[in-house]
Amino acid sequence: MLFPRQDIVTPEFDEAKPNGGNPDLENVNAQYQGLEFHYIYLMIMSFLVWLIIPGIGFLYSGLARRKSALSLLFQSFAVMGVVCFQWMFWGYSLAYSRTASPFIGNMENFGLKNVMAAPSPGSPLLPEIVFCLYQMLFCACTVQLVIGGSFERGRIMPSMIFAFCWATIVYCPLACWTWNRWLFNLPSLDFAGGGPVHIASGWSALAYAFVLGKRLPKGDKIHGKAHNPTLVFIGTVLIWFGWFGFNGGSALNGTVRSMLAAFNTNTAASFGVLGWVAVEYVRSKGHFSVVGACSGAIAGLVGITPAAGYVSLWIAALIGFLTGAVCSLCQNVDKWTKIDEGLDVFKLHGIGGMVGSFLTGIFGQAWIYDLDGMGPYDSLGGMDGVGVQIGRQLAEIVSIASYSFVVSCILLYALKYIPGMHLRVSSEVEMLGLDLDQFHDEAIGDWSLMEQHAYEANASSASSHVQTAPVPVATKEA
Repeated sequence: MLFPRQDIVTPEFDEAKPNGGNPDLENVNAQYQGLEFHYIYLMIMSFLVWLIIPGIGFLYSGLARRKSALSLLFQSFAVMGVVCFQWMFWGYSLAYSRTASPFIGNMENFGLKNVMAAPSPGSPLLPEIVFCLYQMLFCACTVQLVIGGSFERGRIMPSMIFAFCWATIVYCPLACWTWNRWLFNLPSLDFAGGGPVHIASGWSALAYAFVLGKRLPKGDKIHGKAHNPTLVFIGTVLIWFGWFGFNGGSALNGTVRSMLAAFNTNTAASFGVLGWVAVEYVRSKGHFSVVGACSGAIAGLVGITPAAGYVSLWIAALIGFLTGAVCSLCQNVDKWTKIDEGLDVFKLHGIGGMVGSFLTGIFGQAWIYDLDGMGPYDSLGGMDGVGVQIGRQLAEIVSIASYSFVVSCILLYALKYIPGMHLRVSSEVEMLGLDLDQFHDEAIGDWSLMEQHAYEANASSASSHVQTAPVPVATKEA
């Protein structure tokens, strides 16, 4: 029994009342009496996840060069708008409809039809409207990560169209596989989105960068320099804080397991910093990097995402450290692949997600799963004697990585050859920066000094064209 109080009954979905009941005739809240703390907790977790959206905007804008940083801040909110519309239109139904096919959902909940007070498909403890909001923010964060593959040379309007299409034909099927259908039934272990969020976004960002081609001038060392480590730090802080909601709420209840998942999140991020910095310290012969520490924290967060609700604290520390170290060792992955994916989405999320998913199969523990009070559950990972779980995790990794990369490439090439749909800006605009071309009289930072230099250059150029009277040359007297 989940609760010691015997008078509390877990709500059940009633097919005769797909929306949870008529509020004009009955109190739709009555079915959750005594369970309110679960959905209140999930709402708070949703608010935390929302902070990841501006966090990614700050992170990306700090990593980019100054002349294209504003476009990444803008796209953090633009993506939220696009995904919110897509999710309400058909995204939620394609991912979580109760009568979904093994591959993708149907239009049962088109336009959020009947999505209100009924127990959700994810957990009977949550009204479906709460579950819908929480999962929408997951989709928004994932799409925003993918858009990072276009930075400094991708046009904004096509990227928004790509965002809508990618959420529909990539994210929604993968979410359906992982938490609703065939991968869920396999079962693969993915607590909070190691596959549909991280592996998918990493491989799709790599596809985006591949289709767009390298930035200009090709091979320029400045491409790898963050223009503002302070923005990177602020973005990482928001992402780290928001990740407490990302992992802490993914048990979809307010039990001890959720609390442990939140603790594991902080633990893995902390040890991810140590793993990345240790490798970087050796590689740089005794030097440190703020951007490197931030990258390590994100790598640790990515690595623990599929495992947060399946492992104990010290294993979370090990996963965070190993993921941070592995991602740091892949510092030159752009050179190996010859793809200019400069925001490290593939390195941190693609590679980090695969490492985390694989380690989840090794270290998953049933007694951690039982902390939500709904078990007991069977053994989980290799440590529990279920060696086949490692193979199941590999099946998840291969299927999600291949699907997201191939489908993203097909989608991008299709958009690329639509008349008027130019994915990449012109060479001239790329050299000047996206901000000057695509934004109205806005720029990041104080431009007064640059404007003064431009004024002085123009004044100097004008003065050089002023004709003066010739100076007579003295001649010798005859």
